Amino acid sequence: MDIFLKTISALNDETRVKILRFLDKHGPLCVCDLQESFAMLQSRLSRHLKILKEAGFLKVERKGTWAFYSIRSPLDRFRKEALEEIRCLDIELPLLKKTEKGKCEL
Repeated sequence: MDIFLKTISALNDETRVKILRFLDKHGPLCVCDLQESFAMLQSRLSRHLKILKEAGFLKVERKGTWAFYSIRSPLDRFRKEALEEIRCLDIELPLLKKTEKGKCEL
C-alpha cells in the first residue's frame, strides 16, 4: 500500500509529471541537463527526482560525480499505464539544454 500511495503522490505535481514526460522523450539525462532545461535549482530538482525514484518511476545510474536519470524498465502495469496517460497529455515541455560537451557523459 505504501508504494501505491507514493506513486499517486508523485503524480500529484505538475513539475514531476513534466519531468517524467521529458525523460520519456529524451532518454537518460544527467541532473545538470535537467537543471539547465527546467531552469531549476539543483536542490529542488533533486527532491522531485528522489520522489519519482521512490515512487518506482526512475532509475539512477552514477558515473563518478554525475547522476543520470531515466525511466525504469520494466515498469509494472500501473506505472506503465500512468506513463502512457502522461504521453497523451498536452504538456508544454522545455527545450533540452545540454551542458558543455564532455562535462557529464554516461
